[in-house]
Amino acid sequence: MKFRAEINIMPLKALLDPQGKAVTSSMKNIGLAEITNVRIGKHISLEIEAANKEQAHEKADTACRKLLANLIMESYDFEVKEM
Repeated sequence: MKFRAEINIMPLKALLDPQGKAVTSSMKNIGLAEITNVRIGKHISLEIEAANKEQAHEKADTACRKLLANLIMESYDFEVKEM
């Protein structure tokens, strides 16, 4: 069976997010001063071939822990759906 994993990786809340800070301060320049605390991360979409949803979930989690996310600086969450 084929599954799609939609993964969101974000900097840990305790760490400084320089990109987010830069975008937050630029919001004032474009008339959007009411937008604050911008955090910038990444979104990854991938297809997984697996026998069932649980196995696909395990594979996506392994990919995040071992390759896609730097667990020292980032957190991740994901959703797995059957295609």
